[in-house]
Amino acid sequence: MLTGLLVIPLLPLVVDADTTELNQQLDEVVVSAATGGQKRSGKGQLASIDEHLAELEHVNLVRRGSYAWEPVVNNMQMERVSTTIDGMKIFYACTDKMDPVTSYVESGNLQSISLNSGLYGNPQATGNIGGSLDLKLRKAGFGNAPLLLNASAGHEWNGHLQVYGADAAVSRQQFYTNFGAFYRHAGNYQTGHGYELPFSQFQKVNVFGNLGFKLANRHIVEGTVIYDCATNVGYPALNMDVSKAEGLIASLSYQHLFSHSFLTSWSTKAYYNHITHTMDDTKRPDVEIHMDMPGRSSTAGLYSLLSGANDRHDLQVNYDLYYNRLFADMTMYPGGAAPMYMVTWPDVGTLNTGLALNDNITIAHRQTITLSAKTAWQQQRLNNEEGWRALAVFFPGMDNRYVQLTGRVAAAWLWKPARWQLSAGAGWGSRAPTVTEAYGYYLNNTFDQYDYIGNPHLKNESAWELCATAGWMPTQSIALSVDANVFLFSNYIIGQFENRLSPMTVDAEGVKVYGNISHATILNAAFHAKWHFLKWLQWNTDVAYGLGRDADGEPLPLIAPLGVTSRLEFAYRQLLAQVTVKGDARQTHYGSKYGETLTPGYCVVSFSAQYTAPIQKCVLTCRCGVENLFDRYYTTYSDWNGIPQKGRNVFLNVQLTI
Repeated sequence: MLTGLLVIPLLPLVVDADTTELNQQLDEVVVSAATGGQKRSGKGQLASIDEHLAELEHVNLVRRGSYAWEPVVNNMQMERVSTTIDGMKIFYACTDKMDPVTSYVESGNLQSISLNSGLYGNPQATGNIGGSLDLKLRKAGFGNAPLLLNASAGHEWNGHLQVYGADAAVSRQQFYTNFGAFYRHAGNYQTGHGYELPFSQFQKVNVFGNLGFKLANRHIVEGTVIYDCATNVGYPALNMDVSKAEGLIASLSYQHLFSHSFLTSWSTKAYYNHITHTMDDTKRPDVEIHMDMPGRSSTAGLYSLLSGANDRHDLQVNYDLYYNRLFADMTMYPGGAAPMYMVTWPDVGTLNTGLALNDNITIAHRQTITLSAKTAWQQQRLNNEEGWRALAVFFPGMDNRYVQLTGRVAAAWLWKPARWQLSAGAGWGSRAPTVTEAYGYYLNNTFDQYDYIGNPHLKNESAWELCATAGWMPTQSIALSVDANVFLFSNYIIGQFENRLSPMTVDAEGVKVYGNISHATILNAAFHAKWHFLKWLQWNTDVAYGLGRDADGEPLPLIAPLGVTSRLEFAYRQLLAQVTVKGDARQTHYGSKYGETLTPGYCVVSFSAQYTAPIQKCVLTCRCGVENLFDRYYTTYSDWNGIPQKGRNVFLNVQLTI
C-alpha cells in the first residue's frame, strides 16, 4: 500500500531502505511507502517527480517552467550526472534539455529514487562525475497482498493543477502484475503578489504496466512498459514551448536466484526506449522567424548483474551495453522567403559497453571499505552527412567516427564507533563529451544569449573527488552530521567565446564553441541536525553551500549559494503535520563571465498535514497544505533567466486504497 513519501537521509555508506543492511554508496533514498521514514512529502504520492527530487540532499533543480525540471547533483548538471530508470539508459531528445529522463516517469509508478553522490555510481552508471540517479519502478512482487486498488485525486489552486491517478496490483506466489494511469493538467500559475506567469501551463498522461512470472522456484521473468506523453507544455524561461514530448519505455528481464554459499543472484535485462520531442513557438506573440525544432532519441541496451555476499564481502559485477541514436533539426520560416533548414544533432549513433565492479568489504568490527570501479569503451558515428559537412566547415578534416575510453575508480572507508559515524573517500573518473558538446550545431542558449557549436576535437573531461563525513549522536534523540566533497577537474568542458563567428539566432550576443579549460574546482559542504525532543515532535535542519571556480578563478555558473531548510514535524496516531522554512542567502559568487546575474536571498514558509483513516477494508488518506504561505515574490539561482517561483499555493488531495 503506497500512500506517502519516505526520505531516509544517510551518510556516505548507508543502510538500504528494504534490507537494512549495508549495500551501496547511497547518500539518500526516497521511497513511496506507507510506513517508516524521517521525512514525508506533504503532497504524498501526488507530488511530481520533480518535487520528490527536491527532497534529496546534494540535489538541486534547474527550472525553465513548471514542468520537467533538470536535476543537478553536487552542483553539476546532466552532462556530469547519470540518470537511469531501473538501470536502463535513456537519453533526452531536446537540444535545450527541456525533457530530462526524470520527466518520463510518474509518482504512481515510482518505488524509490536512489542517489549515489559523486563517483560512487550504481553499476549501470556511465560518466557520473557528479553522481547518479536511479528511479526504481514500483512492482507488486510475489506473495504479497492478493489484490490492491488505489485511486487518487488532487487539486492545487495556484495554476489550477489537477492530478488524477488509479492503479491496481495483483500478487500470487508465481505471478504478479500492477498497472495504472496518471494525468496532470495545469494552467498558468501566479507568482508572489498575484502576477500571472504566461506560458507556464502543461498537461501530461502516463500509463504503465509491470508483469512478473516465476518459471521455477529460482527463475523469474519480469517485463515493464511505460508510455508517457506531455502536450502543450509552456516554458516561460525560453523562447519556445513544447507541443509534444512522448516516450515509450519497455524492458524484459530474467533473474536467477542461487542457493550457493556466496552467489546470491544473476539478473539480465534487455530494454528499448524511444523519445520524440517537438519544440513549438506558434503560440508566442511577435515571433520574428517561426521555427520547427523536433528531436528524437532511440536507445536499445542490456545489462547483466551478478551479485554475491558472505560475512566479509557484498559484491556486484555488472556488464552493460547500449546503442543510442540522437537526431535533431530545425526549419526556419522567414516571412516572404524560402524556408531555411539546419541539422543541429547530426544523427549521432553511440555504441557504449562497460564492465563495473562494486564491493563492500568488512575489514574489522564496525569498519567497512567500499571499492567501486568501471571502465567503458565508446564509439560515436555521425550518420547524417549534411550535419557532418556543416560542422566540418569549422573543423576541416574532422572524421565522422570517434572512439573514447572512459572509466572511474573510487574507494571509501567507514568506521562506526559508539555514537559516531566517520567516513572518508577518494576517487578518479572521466567522461566523454556529450553529443551537444561534441557535435551540436548553432544551439541557442537563452541563459547567456549565445549560439553554441560543438567541438569534435574535445578531450575527455576528468576529475579527482575527495570526500569526508562525520556524524555524531550524543543521545538517542539528537543526531548531528557534516559532510563535504571537492572535485578537481582537468580538461573541464565549457563554452568559450569565438569572436570570428557570427550568431544565427536573432538577438543572440555572439557564438561560443565548446572547449577544454585546463582545470576547474567544485566544492560542496553540508550540515545536518535532527532533534527528536518529544515522542511526537521532531526538528530537522539542513544547511548546504557550494563553490565553483574555473581556471581563471572566476565563478562557475549555476553553483548553489548558502541554503537552509528547517522542518518541524508533528506525528500523533494517524495525523502527520509539518512546518517548513526554506531559504537561500544572496548569491554573491555568481558567474557573470558566463551570463549569470546576482540573485537576491529569499525565505519562504510552508505548511502541510496528512490524516489517514481506516474505513472497513479501505484506507482513506487526506492531505492539505499551503506552500509559500506569505505569498513571497522570489526567484532562486537555478530559475532559468530569473523566472519567479509560485506564489501562495493551497493544495488538497485524497487517496483511497482498497
